[in-house]
Amino acid sequence: MGLILVPPPTVDEKGFELFLGQFGRRPWVESHRIGIDLEDVTFIDPYGMVGMLEFGYYLKSLGKEVILRVPKTGEVSKYLERMDFFRLHLGLFILDPPRLDFTEKYHRSSSSDVLLEITRIEKSDDIHFIVDRVRDRAGSILEAHLHYDERAIHHFIVALSEVCQNILEHSQNIGYVGIQKYFYAKSLAKNVVKIAVMDLGIGIKNSLSPRFSSVFGEKWTDLLAIEKALLHGASRYEDIGRGHGLTEVRKFVQKWNGKISIRSGTAKFSLLPSWEKGSRVHSGVTFFPGTQISLVLPEMGG
Repeated sequence: MGLILVPPPTVDEKGFELFLGQFGRRPWVESHRIGIDLEDVTFIDPYGMVGMLEFGYYLKSLGKEVILRVPKTGEVSKYLERMDFFRLHLGLFILDPPRLDFTEKYHRSSSSDVLLEITRIEKSDDIHFIVDRVRDRAGSILEAHLHYDERAIHHFIVALSEVCQNILEHSQNIGYVGIQKYFYAKSLAKNVVKIAVMDLGIGIKNSLSPRFSSVFGEKWTDLLAIEKALLHGASRYEDIGRGHGLTEVRKFVQKWNGKISIRSGTAKFSLLPSWEKGSRVHSGVTFFPGTQISLVLPEMGG
């Protein structure tokens, strides 16, 4: 095998970034076969899972054959199965070992912490399905564990719909979304819901370029494009009221003291709540096509 990539044991937003950085530093152009070794992964969240699927699509588009070594920890493999990762891997990865046998397959149930298994977004009907599925499970998760009232749940679903719609309107590509509830033990000590939405499309900069590249010239970068879309409601549409989905999502997330991170091209921009430390701005990160969005919404009160 040519290049083998080994992500860190925790494949979340930070872990996936480290994984992409490893890819960017290693020579891979001449490698027909690329291995991804998840054997020692002990935790992976929706952002890590959706990211790995998108990474597989990216390598496939470059004509690569990708070997995916599955985690040796049974619970992690079961969780990937529960989130439909292995159902969606077809055509992207060659699994090692080739067959997985789950004697205790995770079944869908009302007591599950999963709001939404990894789901493909390709057409408007997909968004309707996603919204309906999340609405069905919102009461048992958002109300019971995050103490969201009916109004907050409504805003949550609207924000989710906006983020998914953003893929169809701007990326010109398919995307994926996954949502799960976790207990965030680090600095918050509360339940949170993590939402990951990604695509491999043209990216925010290219989407907005027809309207803004001539205005900013050489200053028109991935980072500036993200800031314009997220903070200032910039849209590729000139019509008033169209294309401001990310700004509305930002308002909702900040109102509930949540976190939003957007990665596109070679830049990443985050709006951090009081309970999270880190840098807001990252420029010059490893290039990855499309747009990757992470939302983290905390439990209310307490």
